[in-house]
Amino acid sequence: MAVFTPLEPVSDSTSTTSSRPRVGGASVRKAKLQDAVNIFELVNSLSHDGTLLRRNYAEICENVRDFTVAESETGVFLGCGALHLYGPHLAEVRSIVVKPEAKGQGAGGKLLRALLEEAEDQGVVCVSLFTRIPDFFFHFGFRVADRTALPDKIYKDCQTCPRLYACDEVAMVRGPLPKIAVLGPTKFPQPELVKLQTSVIPHK
Repeated sequence: MAVFTPLEPVSDSTSTTSSRPRVGGASVRKAKLQDAVNIFELVNSLSHDGTLLRRNYAEICENVRDFTVAESETGVFLGCGALHLYGPHLAEVRSIVVKPEAKGQGAGGKLLRALLEEAEDQGVVCVSLFTRIPDFFFHFGFRVADRTALPDKIYKDCQTCPRLYACDEVAMVRGPLPKIAVLGPTKFPQPELVKLQTSVIPHK
């Protein structure tokens, strides 16, 4: 499951319209493969106490295009966050964390705003996350939700999570709860499920 470390609060009036907002000299951009080492080291530095689940380097590389990174004016890596797309009905903010020395520079808030903007650009209806610090995310329009309303997330991650029966995270969503699912068992009636489209390439 995705877990979030404490980030700096922002006001309710914060906008998501700028793709490279600047606070305290930090900026955000889409991750490149060269960022995988920094992402791997930061995420796993917080795995020993259960703050974040451990992720292997190969997994980071395979999913590096999900990540956005924050860096200083001089290009120093400050933090990261990822947006996982399930479909137009749902996305999830994952692994959003900043280095301890970067706290208070606005990097965490900018990462989240960039991920929300990316979800909006993709036309995603609902953005979800799992966190131990829900108060921070209220500022961005998230609200507490029943995790069973997110069957895609449960099927993808929760069923294999070592903390499945001892989870202390709060499920939160921004936007209307999805009425469809694309992964695994779902509580939604079959007619309401997303119809996966397959195309056949004609032989010449």
